[in-house]
Amino acid sequence: MSSTAASPAPTVAALAGLVSAAAALGVGELVAGIDSRLASPVEAVAREVIDRAPRPVERFAIETFGTNDKLALVVGTVVVAAVLGAVLGVAARGRPRVAVLGLGGFAALGALARAVRGRSRARVVAVTGSTAKTSTKDILGALCSAHAATVVAEGSQNNEIGLPLTLCRLEEETEIAIVEMGMRGLGQITELCEIARPDVGIVTSVGPVHLELLGTVERVAQAKAELIQSLPPGGTAVVPAGEAYLDPYLGRDDLQVFRFGDGGDVSLSHFAARDGSARIRVEAFGRPLTLEFSFSSRYNATNALAALAAYHALGLPLGKAQKGARRVTLSRLRGEELRLPGGGILLNDCYNANPLSMAAALEHLDDRAAGQRKVAVLGDMAELGPGAPVYHREIGAAAARAGVEVLVAVGPLARNYLDGARGVPVKRWAPTVEQGLAALRSVLRPGDFMLVKGSRAMGLEVIAEAVAVVPARA
Repeated sequence: MSSTAASPAPTVAALAGLVSAAAALGVGELVAGIDSRLASPVEAVAREVIDRAPRPVERFAIETFGTNDKLALVVGTVVVAAVLGAVLGVAARGRPRVAVLGLGGFAALGALARAVRGRSRARVVAVTGSTAKTSTKDILGALCSAHAATVVAEGSQNNEIGLPLTLCRLEEETEIAIVEMGMRGLGQITELCEIARPDVGIVTSVGPVHLELLGTVERVAQAKAELIQSLPPGGTAVVPAGEAYLDPYLGRDDLQVFRFGDGGDVSLSHFAARDGSARIRVEAFGRPLTLEFSFSSRYNATNALAALAAYHALGLPLGKAQKGARRVTLSRLRGEELRLPGGGILLNDCYNANPLSMAAALEHLDDRAAGQRKVAVLGDMAELGPGAPVYHREIGAAAARAGVEVLVAVGPLARNYLDGARGVPVKRWAPTVEQGLAALRSVLRPGDFMLVKGSRAMGLEVIAEAVAVVPARA
């Protein structure tokens, strides 16, 4: 089974893989029960679970399946819960019991995925980092899929639900699996590694994320480095060149360490973007390569360096990397470039945000605007702890350096962008997304080049979707 990162319905492959995995592990009678359940009117089941599902379940489902379609979320949760009920041995006599996914369910899903992983000969690559996990995973998935039967995590399936769902898609012929690992505290990546048992681990970056929970960037590095510490003897760690925060965790003499970036094993010597694609020249393990990728952002060129290092670690031919480079499809809401009514351009990068990714997005806006008026709609960056106002002011200053001419700040913390954005001619602040859209409409002109970016909790896709269909006022 070969998979790419892009999928219009991420629940389908994940849930199908879950059912297949359960059947392969000797609970075939369960599949008939699930099919029977789904054959009945799903609305009745959905409404029953909607009424009883706690908010954390709904939040996990939205993060995992990448949709806010409540019916799809609930049906997915019902199927997962039914499978997990059987795995736990709590199925009612004759048919699975439908239950809301709970703590026992997480453990059961992990056990099922661990068993599937144990039976697979696939090599597993795990990707974590403060930024660019999903895009790096997408790029690596395209590179590998051109040469080997590859399963790639869909969207941002990177938690205790999403990672097992990815592993449950492994089949006998799968040669490579690429999983993503997120975290919101110490120990969580270790737990995911116990399930996935990765052979190669990529840490894309270390920066100020989840500080509300972890306190310091040093502790963020400690959490990310759990992936390195979990690699088996003979495994390969792929890390940013010169990342001092990771140095304390790179002392194992039974690991191979590949570095990407300036001075690393894979480095960028030239970048040029045109018409939605990029041509890059790299030095990779002592040999020059010229590749054309189907993205236009400089920051994704850096992500491609990490992907190329992991691709090499898997023994795939660097000389044939071009075959997959043209096939890269990035997950939704990550730097999507769309033409607007009236001749403008939208950079829709609103899936998530932190200081590192926000600065990179503003740099990309500056690179791409090419004479057009630059508009930035920036939402709150979440979970930055007591230093959040400072981080927001610094991004405001970055917007000014990028030549942003119109800055619309959305959310309570986002007001601090305006304090740092000295020299930006037009500045607006709105406490809510709805008010932010109204503020944007009052200043947006035909032909503007606009970036929309903020933390996932802000839901700025509402703004991006609205401006994509209604022309700006002349």
